[in-house]
Amino acid sequence: MKFTPASLNLTRVARRIAAIDADKIGNVIRRALSSAGILGGSPFMKTYGASAVTPNRVIPPVPPVDEPVHDSPRHIPKAKPGQFVSRSYSDTAGTRAYKLYIPKNYTDTCVPMVVMLHGCTQNPDDFAAGTRMNELADQHEFLVVYPAQSATANGSKCWNWFNAKDQKRDRGEPSLIAGITREVALTYRVDEQRIFVAGLSAGAAMAVILGATYPELFAAVGAHSGLPYGAAHDMPSAFAAMHGNSGSLSNIASLISGNSKRYTATTHSIPTIVFHGDHDTTVTASNGSEIVDHAISFGAGLDGPLRKTVQERKSANGREYTVTIYRGAGTGPVVEQWVLHGAGHSWSGGCSNGSFTDVLGPDASAEMVRFFLAQRKVS
Repeated sequence: MKFTPASLNLTRVARRIAAIDADKIGNVIRRALSSAGILGGSPFMKTYGASAVTPNRVIPPVPPVDEPVHDSPRHIPKAKPGQFVSRSYSDTAGTRAYKLYIPKNYTDTCVPMVVMLHGCTQNPDDFAAGTRMNELADQHEFLVVYPAQSATANGSKCWNWFNAKDQKRDRGEPSLIAGITREVALTYRVDEQRIFVAGLSAGAAMAVILGATYPELFAAVGAHSGLPYGAAHDMPSAFAAMHGNSGSLSNIASLISGNSKRYTATTHSIPTIVFHGDHDTTVTASNGSEIVDHAISFGAGLDGPLRKTVQERKSANGREYTVTIYRGAGTGPVVEQWVLHGAGHSWSGGCSNGSFTDVLGPDASAEMVRFFLAQRKVS
């Protein structure tokens, strides 16, 4: 693999972090991520191949939480149908705010739940606007939870998928997000067999981690422009992984067996749907392929030999893309890979009201929901 001068500079910057005062680390990360393309400093529209990607806007901060913080999952005040409320959760790993959307037609019946993890520089409001997941929740009647990364945990509000402590069960950010998920499920009538997690970029990488470390909690994973589990263990290896040099497949079995006692290739599989633009210069498309390789490797046990089909398609707005579907013994897909031709680092089919969205489609949100609702967790 050949690194560009910019990527070599990123690595040098990352290696200097340990020698810098703690109050300067956030600024160093922001500068490095900006050079990597994660923070688009330009106010003008970016163009990746044939796609127009919405510019990075000034995103409003997450509003103050509506209630005090507690130390363990508990029943929280119920919101009314159609409300998008702010909450907070704490455990021994720390505290994170989150937002919860209750669909307009919710009648206190048992419903699915989707956990949505934003990308760097985003927050729940911005991510909800860009993905339009709340509109889909109204259509299909499911709850949507948006955990919020704090600026104190990461100066660019990226989920810390590259930190070893944030890749383990009952540790760090996986513990916090799993706790938020359980807290909401404890308060509302959530179908425990249909809880799903999805994300963009750093959020997608964290969604993959959650699927690997909490397979008894999440029934399926959606990863858009993300990275595979175990792709990095620190900042230098994170930048290398973003450029397609992770080598994570070789140690994925040991990582999973050490972090999730109940997960084995022959007893549990995590249905996974992956979207990635083949012109993504921030997180190269090979990372999406690695996520698929992992899912196939650990999905063939319970589902038997997987049958593969490949389809070439074109969205109504002109985006060409390739869909590869893997089916097991049943009729439904267990792994899907959507390669978006000409697309960059953006949520496919998203709304321009949110950042990092590509309006040319296909609609990643709708396809993820379709995939999720066809799944049911294996006991």
